[in-house]
Amino acid sequence: MIRKLALGAAALLLAVGAAYADPIDGNWKTESGETASIAGGAITLKTGKHAGKRIGQMNAKGGGKYTGTITDPANDKTYTGSATLAGTTLKMKGCVAGIFCRTQTWKKM
Repeated sequence: MIRKLALGAAALLLAVGAAYADPIDGNWKTESGETASIAGGAITLKTGKHAGKRIGQMNAKGGGKYTGTITDPANDKTYTGSATLAGTTLKMKGCVAGIFCRTQTWKKM
């Protein structure tokens, strides 16, 4: 009986954890056609020349807004980053000194 209760409790915790997964988590198609994976805010390239490379970290701020860092995989320079989620579109932005910014639009896969 205790074993069944423990298994039931574990299943419930897994279901609750999945229900609270951040909507930014998942696989995304970048503007360059590569696939990036976001899990727990960590951004890792899955395909392309830099596959396996971690290129950023985003933290939820609420309302589909995220802040953190983003790294250009070609030169390993890290920038102040932000992201805005709207449905299946993610606008990723990296800035130097908050003035010089570049934005990419990613699509949920």
